[in-house]
Parts: sequence; structure tokens; C-alpha cells
Amino acid sequence: MKNHADLWLAYKEIKNFSDSSILKKFYISGASASDRTVANAITELKTGLKSMLGIEPDFIFEESSDPVKENSGKDILDNEEYTVSLREDGISLSSKSGAGILYAAFDVLRNVSCERDIKTTYAGGRTVRPSNPLRMLNHWDNMDGSIERGYSGESFFYVNDEIVIDERTVDYARLIASVGINGVVINNVNVKNAASYMITDRYFDKLAKLGEIFAGYGIRLYLSLNYASTIEIGGLDSADPLDEKVISWWKNKMAEVFDRIPTLGGFLVKADSEGRPGPFTYGRTQADGANMLADIVKEYGAIIIWRCFVYNCKQDWRDRKTDRARAGYDNFMPMDGDYHDNVILQIKNGPMDFQIREPISPLLGGLKKTNQMLEVQIAQEYTGHQIDVCYLIPEFKEILGFRTYVKEEKDTVADIISGETFGDRYSGIAAVTNTGNDFNWTGNYLAGANLFGFGRLAFDTSLSSEQIAEEFVKMSISADEDVVSKIVSILLPSREIYEKYTSPLGIGWMVQPGIHYGCSVDGYEYDRWGTYHRADHLGIGVDRSDKGTGYALQYNEPNASVYNDPDKCPDELVLFFHHLPYTHKLHSGKTVIQHIYDTHFEGYEEAQKLSEKWDSLKGKVDDEIFENVSERFTRQLANAREWCDQVNSYFYRKSGIPDEKGRQIY
Repeated sequence: MKNHADLWLAYKEIKNFSDSSILKKFYISGASASDRTVANAITELKTGLKSMLGIEPDFIFEESSDPVKENSGKDILDNEEYTVSLREDGISLSSKSGAGILYAAFDVLRNVSCERDIKTTYAGGRTVRPSNPLRMLNHWDNMDGSIERGYSGESFFYVNDEIVIDERTVDYARLIASVGINGVVINNVNVKNAASYMITDRYFDKLAKLGEIFAGYGIRLYLSLNYASTIEIGGLDSADPLDEKVISWWKNKMAEVFDRIPTLGGFLVKADSEGRPGPFTYGRTQADGANMLADIVKEYGAIIIWRCFVYNCKQDWRDRKTDRARAGYDNFMPMDGDYHDNVILQIKNGPMDFQIREPISPLLGGLKKTNQMLEVQIAQEYTGHQIDVCYLIPEFKEILGFRTYVKEEKDTVADIISGETFGDRYSGIAAVTNTGNDFNWTGNYLAGANLFGFGRLAFDTSLSSEQIAEEFVKMSISADEDVVSKIVSILLPSREIYEKYTSPLGIGWMVQPGIHYGCSVDGYEYDRWGTYHRADHLGIGVDRSDKGTGYALQYNEPNASVYNDPDKCPDELVLFFHHLPYTHKLHSGKTVIQHIYDTHFEGYEEAQKLSEKWDSLKGKVDDEIFENVSERFTRQLANAREWCDQVNSYFYRKSGIPDEKGRQIY
């Protein structure tokens, strides 16, 4: 018996499928029969169709061609585009690469699993070109087996400082390839302890093997890199990017690394943030540090992904002009155009830290001459720890659809990270992943929708949140119409409900320091001299207008003017940008304080209704799945009740203003 679930690759038996005869023969063209990725595609089709329909298909290879050399984002898209079309006696899968054939195979299996009519689906042919060249998962796994911000057990990559390669490794590659992921960073961005030695002989053999497994599913292996490796393992006393001894050490090290791990795609680097070393230590710029490494790895066809999460965690918040939100823009905009063409800046979706609601980072739409990719988080660090149901795909759709006004057209975040807006050489999207060695991979079975959904959305940003949720439920839990309808109706509003009973109007935080779960209204861990929300007896919020920290003016117009004016600012972000009286009227017509009361009562009540919907599915879904989610709902309701009581009580005592609806506030 497996020690893990198959999730959406369970390939459950389907009875009364509309017409399976067309699936008995596959014609494969474009990619070579000797390509191991094509071989895995064939294996997947054989396994899936045998399990679901009892079919054992035949495969016929037609013309093949060499893929375009992968030296830019456009080349990746050219290679991974695929076409599925109907023949009189079968189905044709065509692509320039084995990865494209693999995606085409999973396309067919997904449509069969969702019980869609195959002839209708592929009538006239279906050509799919990925929306983003790079579609990546970032693991924050530590080599001792722990996971920073992990809520699904321990790492399945590491145990006791050793790399583990087993059946689960292969199934992980299958799972993420099936939704279109083509890059994985396997270790924590906070590189420490044994992870510094990932680029030494101790781990080369295992990494090479892991890279080969990934490559067989169209996935490139990446590593997080300790910027101070020259000191940590190199015996030097400096990590200055302009020091010739430092440069020479890296050249020798990279020659060794890429010789031993030929499938390696490059490195992810976090520098000069939260105590991590970086070029600022030596009076150099972020571009100096990134370019030094990028120039060295370029000859190996590799890239450097440089995180823009750079800020001083020891800032003095007694100065009301101090604003962590400004840090990304302030540190990186002056260097726009200074980065070399195999450097990508990885930008968090918001300026803070994956809160349930924050504005889009102004770097997205600020930078015009630099490769960039978006970073989101599906690990529910601030959104419920995979205890509380919080389907994040609606949030990601909002992010991708945000207009930056950097140009008159093709100015959304989706346009920018696809490379369309500025013709970036490399671009894409990454997610801090939510997986661990729990049987079901994501702790809560319903949290699997975020892993599935991120991959599907990264590959095709036109998909709707509802379509993705329906596919996840049908493939992972049940295709029964009532089950699908009810679980989708649980998932779709869950992010809004979580927001209601936690942090109001974009204020964020208010969580237990360090843990980031459970309510602590004054709990902002980086502010030792006051609260993040800056509430007093008169009002609440952070003034980021031109009269405050000036952060609102980092946006292009008209966004800057909208955010700068409390009367124009959207309600859901107004306390992020403005300190307002409790009696300030929102666009909804409610006062700030009444909105706080109403949403927290509503959020708890709506969470109860979600739980009741799930209870109604007892006996209709697998017992193990039902009990897993039920137990999580029990904890979610306790959490929602705690948030409701603490937040309402805090602000009632702070403001002295009673609930106009007369509800009891303790």
C-alpha cells in the first residue's frame, strides 16, 4: 500500500463513459520516440485509460523534429505548446518537445477523468500554449526534514540531512507535471546548516538522480543558494561580488556543480533580508550580486532568480515614516535595467508578506527593463495553516487581472509575467508550495485545490476559479454532481469568509507572533514599540498617503491617486493606505467600526455554514477524506470564533462605540 494519496491522478473507474473507442489509438508527432518524457506520457496514458476505462491503447509515431534550443522564455513556450486533435480512428498528440506531448497526454486524461465528451472537446483540434514560460514551485524544506511554514507534515525530500529518493519522489513529479509545473526549487530560501553543502560532493549524486527524474516529466531542478557560500564552505573571508577571489571561487564551484548536476536549471537567491547575507554588506547593489552569479552560470544555460523580499527587519517603528511596504520598490527600482538577461527578479504579489489582503506590489508595473516573475504563496502561512479552508485561486485571479497602467494595453500582472508587456527574456510565476509527507500531501484534503489550482492557473491564466475547483473535486474526490456542487460552493467563497473573520479592510497581520495562526490583535512581531495597525481610541490604519509614508505614490496613475485618497480607495484596502476614524463612512455606507463588527460576526456564521455543507456529504465521499476535512472544520470554527470575539472586543473597548445591531460583544 502506498504511503501517499494519488489525489487527481487516482484515475477512478468510470462507468457509462460516452464513447471510449476513439481513445484506443494515439498518433504522436513532433517529439522523438526516444524522449524519456514521451515515454512517461505513454506510460501515463496506458495507466490512466486502463484504470478508468479498461482500455489498452496503441501508439503510432509519426514525424519528429528537434525542439527549439531553450534559451529564452519564448523558446520554452514554443517547445511546450501542444495540439490534441481527432483522427478517424484515434487521437493525435503533437508538440515540438516531449514536455508538450506529456502535457497533451495529461490534457486527455483530465478530460476523461472529468467525464467530458472527448469528440466534442477536441472537435476541430485543441491547441494550448502555456501562459507563462516559467511555472515553478518553491519548497521551503530544510535538510533536517522540517519545513519552514509547512502545515502538511515533514519534508519528503529530506530526512536527517540526507536526500530521499523513492516512489513518492516520482509520484510528486507526476502530480505537478500533470498541472503544468516545469520548475522546482527543492530547498528553503533561508539556506542554513547542511543546505549550504548542497553544492558539494556530499549531495551531487543524489541531486543528479533527482534532476533526471524531474527531467523525465519536463521539470527543471533548481536550488536555493546561500549567497555567503564563499565564507560558509569556501574558506574565504568575504562574499563581495566584485572581489576577484570571490568571483574565481564561484567560477570553479559552478563548473563542478553543473558537471555533476547537468539538469540543474539555476539558483534562487534570498539576500540582504531577515538577517540573510548579501551584497549590501559590502556596499554593493543587488544587481552587482545577481549579475556576478548570472554571468558565471550563463555558459551552462542557467538562470539566477533573485528575490525582491529585501527589507530591514530591525527598522525602528517609532518613526511613523518607516514603512516596510516601501522596501521592495525603494531597493529595486533605481536598478531597473542594470540586471543581466539571465537574471529574473522574483516579486511577491504584495509589498508585505502574503497577507489575506494587500495591494499588488508596485514593482509589478514599475520595472520596465528587467526580467520579472510573480511569487505567491499556497502554503497557508497567514491564511489558515491548511486547517481553515481558504481557496486561494480567486485571489490569484485578482492579482493576475490587476491593471498596472504601465502601458495603454497589455498592462495587467498576467501580461507582465507572461513576458508580453516588455518582451522579457525570462518571466513567469512561482508559488511557495504547501506540500509535505502527510498521506494526502497537503494536510487538509481541500488544501489540495490550491496546489492543483496554482499549476492549472500558471499554465492557463484564462481558466476560471470555478472551472479549476470543479476539475479538482471531480478528479480528486468524487464526480457525483451533488458532491461536486457542494464542495465547489465551499471552496469558492472560503477566501472571502476567512478575510471576514480575520483582518479587516486590508490592515493585515493581527496573528500570533512567530506562529502566524490564531488571533493576536497587537501581535505584529516586527514592531517592538507599538502595533502594526496603529489603532488608538480615535481610529485605525497606516497612513501611506503623501501625508504619511508616501507608499501610495509608488504606483502608476491612476492607481496612485486612487490609493492616495481615502474617499477613492477601495474599501478592502483602505486601512492599508489610510489611518481613519472609526466613524469614517466606507463606500458600502457602513462606518469602519460597524464594518469590523459585521464582518467578524458574518465570517464566523458563514464558516459554520461551510462546515454544515461538508457534514451533509457524510457517506457520499471517502470516509478518510470526510473525517480529515471534518476534523479541520472543527478547528476552523474554534479559530473563527476566537477571531470574532477578540477583534470585536478589542475595537469595542478601543473605540467605545457599540454595535448598532445590539449584538453581544464581550
